[in-house]
Parts: sequence; C-alpha cells; structure tokens
Amino acid sequence: MQFRIRLIEADQQFFCDADQTIFAAALAHGLTMLSSCRNGTCRTCMCQLKSGQVRYQVEWPGL
Repeated sequence: MQFRIRLIEADQQFFCDADQTIFAAALAHGLTMLSSCRNGTCRTCMCQLKSGQVRYQVEWPGL
C-alpha cells in the first residue's frame, strides 16, 4: 500500500510505502526536510496531519 504525501507550503508531493517513514520517503524522492534525531522524537520535522494517524517506529522516552 502507498500513501500520497503533499507538502503544501513546498508545493511538492510524493508517495510513501506503508513500511516507510514519511521522512525516508521524502529523502528518497530528493526532498530536503529539517531534521535532527531522524526518528520523530525531537519534533524538528513536526507537521500538521490532515487525516489518518501517526505511528512511531521507536518508543518515546519517559519523562
């Protein structure tokens, strides 16, 4: 299964496989995205979700 990802402000779109992160798919399509930790915990790459749900590949650290 693939998902269409739209980056509205950058006027870009690409497809992401179900087993791939949006970040990895963007890089594979030659797009540059802000990042720090590369796994979603630092929230540098945070954006607005229009539909669906977020699933992280790593456990978030406890507070």
